[in-house]
Amino acid sequence: MATFEFKLPDLGEGVAEGELVKWHVKEGDLVKEDQVLAEVMTDKATVTVPTPHAGRVVKTHGREGDMAKVHQLLVTLELEGSAPAAAASASHGAPAAAAAPSAPASSPAQSAAPASATKVLATPVTRRMAREHGLDLAEISGSGPQGRVTKADVVAALEGGNGAAKKNEVAAPAPQAARPAAPLSAGKGDERIALRGLRKKIAEKMVRSKFTMPHFAFVEEVDATDLVALRTRLNSQLAAAGDGTKLTYLPFIVKATIAAMKKFPHLNANFDEASQELVVRGDYNIGIAVATPDGLTVAVVRNADQLTLGELAKEITRLSVAARDRKLKMEELTGGTFTITSLGQSGGLFATPILNHPEVGILGVHKLKKRPAVKNDQVVVRDMMNLSLSCDHRVIDGDVAASFVYEIIKYLEAPDLLFLAMA
Repeated sequence: MATFEFKLPDLGEGVAEGELVKWHVKEGDLVKEDQVLAEVMTDKATVTVPTPHAGRVVKTHGREGDMAKVHQLLVTLELEGSAPAAAASASHGAPAAAAAPSAPASSPAQSAAPASATKVLATPVTRRMAREHGLDLAEISGSGPQGRVTKADVVAALEGGNGAAKKNEVAAPAPQAARPAAPLSAGKGDERIALRGLRKKIAEKMVRSKFTMPHFAFVEEVDATDLVALRTRLNSQLAAAGDGTKLTYLPFIVKATIAAMKKFPHLNANFDEASQELVVRGDYNIGIAVATPDGLTVAVVRNADQLTLGELAKEITRLSVAARDRKLKMEELTGGTFTITSLGQSGGLFATPILNHPEVGILGVHKLKKRPAVKNDQVVVRDMMNLSLSCDHRVIDGDVAASFVYEIIKYLEAPDLLFLAMA
């Protein structure tokens, strides 16, 4: 039998490595052509890696949780039939299934990294974070495997822990090096759970968002009584017509948010750290936070302004199912302009969500329940819920955030207005 050395294929432009999240095969397994061998998580998405040939798995290279570089040996196969023996290059392997769409080419500002940074082990996100803050990776002590520089190392350097100096700045006296964190003592019955896969990426992204973006939040309540009545009426009509669509409150909230964005376009934006510019987006690509067994995933509804309420409901349902099944494509995970997060009836009174970097706003939707409210100077029972908006204070002021939330509330409290606002 001939052997075939399958190397990790290209995972998309600009992606040099990924975390080996899960093996789908083990040594000795027989695999068919295009069968998934492993899941690899990059800075952009989790992708599945299929085999280009059928055969028997002789050896898997790497453990779950390891970082695998593009073109690094991944699996050794014993081929079926009489295929010629060859140690094939990674360019001959099939591309990862979910990584077909190419990432945007780096801008000149992004590519101007210190020359020494290319010699240091670090993920693309870590390199970009160092570049945005003018840090030379070669001057940062890496705490990861094989001396890899992690985002935590960059954060420590920015805080003075590694003594890394920013470019073009006069060197200041080196601060005292930060002491490494002392390991926690072990207790009887304790369990240690390593941060891996999606949970690790969530942790890294949350640290970056909170470190680079000064958050503030605005909270207000909504009288959703008329919205509840409209949704109930529309669902009854859809059921009577034999339409399988069921409207949740999210499609209405998405539509109300987009209507408000047309009056306050700076909320439908990303912040470009490299150029220090607010990029106001022309498309309305709304991220919907989805709870999955692996952690919170933000699936993106592209061109949400062009969808009807029914189409929005179906797309949100489709993306939610795909997120929980780990089947989201690259374009369904990237390109968001604003995020909405809701825990439904578990949403509590209110919370202050962390921004989904590089977006400048995120809307939290909280529990809808009957509460006493004052209407026409009378205490009455109404369907009430709270909205909380977190913003990047560098580019969004408090009065703009408040006005934006009140514009959303206007449409939710008089939902018939949504039909007038739809293009």
